[in-house]
Amino acid sequence: MVLDKSSVVPSRRALKQTTDRDRSRTRIPRRTGRLQEYSLAALFLAPSVALFSIFLFYPLVQSLYLSLHSTTPRGDVAKYIGLRNFERLFEASGFLNSLWVTVQFMLFTVPTSILLALILAAICRTHLRGSKLFRFIFSLPIAISVGTGSVIWMMLFHPTLGMPNYLLQLVGLPGIQWLTSPDWALISISIMTVWMNVGFLFILLLGGMEGVSEEIYESARMDGAGPLRTFFRLTLPLISPTLFFASVTSIISAFQSFGQINILTKGGPVNSTNVLVFNLYQDAFVNFRFGSGSAQALVLFVLILILTIIQFKFGEKKVHYQ
Repeated sequence: MVLDKSSVVPSRRALKQTTDRDRSRTRIPRRTGRLQEYSLAALFLAPSVALFSIFLFYPLVQSLYLSLHSTTPRGDVAKYIGLRNFERLFEASGFLNSLWVTVQFMLFTVPTSILLALILAAICRTHLRGSKLFRFIFSLPIAISVGTGSVIWMMLFHPTLGMPNYLLQLVGLPGIQWLTSPDWALISISIMTVWMNVGFLFILLLGGMEGVSEEIYESARMDGAGPLRTFFRLTLPLISPTLFFASVTSIISAFQSFGQINILTKGGPVNSTNVLVFNLYQDAFVNFRFGSGSAQALVLFVLILILTIIQFKFGEKKVHYQ
C-alpha cells in the first residue's frame, strides 16, 4: 500500500496547529495561577513588610536625613550640612573614647558569656543527679529584665552593703568601689552583663548539645575516647552552627547595650563606661543634637554590619553542618 505525500503533509500541519492551540490555552491558566500565588504571598507578607517599614526602614531613612542636617537647640532641623556631622564625630575625642569603650565591653562580655554558658551546658548534658534543678537555675537570668537585673546588681555592688565587698573583707582584702572607680566600673558592668547573657546562651547551647545523636557518643566510647577528647573532637564541631549563631548575636547585643549602663553608671565615672549607644542617647535625647546622634547611629549600624560580614566570611568556614 502506497501513501500519498499530499495527504500526510496536511495531517502534520493540522497536528502542529492543534498543539500550538493547546499550548496557548495552557499558558493562560498557568499565568493566572502564578499571579494568584504571588498575590497570596504578597497578602501574607504585607503585615511583616508594614511592620518593617514602620519600625526599621522609615527610622533608617529618617536617620540618614537627620545626619545630613544640623538641628536647633530645640531639636528642629535647621539646615543641610552634608557630611559635617560625620567629620565632627571622628574629630571629637568623646566619640572615639566611646567607640573604644564599646570594643572593650564587647571583648569582656562576649567570650566570657559563651565560654561560661558552654561549660554549664556541658555539665548539664551529662545528666548527673540534680541536673534538672541546675538547668532551671542556670536559665533563670533569661526571665529577668535588664532594669530588674541592674537594680539587683546595684545592691550587690554597694560599697558597704554589697555581698562582694563583704566576702572580700572576710578574707582580709579591702573593698572595691565597683561602680565609682574608673578602673572597675566597666568590669562591673561586664560582670552584670555576662550574668544576664548566660541564661539565653545556656539554653541555646544545651539545645544544640541535646540535638547530637547519642549513637555518636556511644561509638566514641567504644573506640576508647575519653570525655575531654569527645567534647573537643565531637561535641564542639557538631554544635559549631549553634556556637556561630551565639557569637554573632552576642556581638550585636554587646554593641547595642544601653539599659545597664544608663541605670548603674550613666556613662561614668570619667566616661569609663560611656559606650557608643549611651553617647548616642546623650547627644540625641539629652542635648537635642539629632544630627550628631543620627550620624552615630549610622556609624554603629555600619560597624555591626561589617563585623557580621567578617564573621560570616571567616567564621562560617569552620562551621560543620550535619
